[in-house]
Amino acid sequence: MQENKLALFEEKEIRREWYKDDWYFSVIDVVEVLIDNNKRPRKYWSDLKQKLILEGFIEVSEKIGQLKMMAKDGKINR
Repeated sequence: MQENKLALFEEKEIRREWYKDDWYFSVIDVVEVLIDNNKRPRKYWSDLKQKLILEGFIEVSEKIGQLKMMAKDGKINR
């Protein structure tokens, strides 16, 4: 099992979990790094998924697994 649960990208932390011999990264953390700082990454991700569905990508959420990760405040996300 891997110990380091945080990765750094441009000095910002991205949560990750070691699962079935692969690293899985927090999409919300990645979105936060890639978008403007004054936007809400969770809302941005939600809106993006809706846009993709409207454009015909019907399996957007089905292909994305969700793992429980520790939030920045120390709580476990469900």
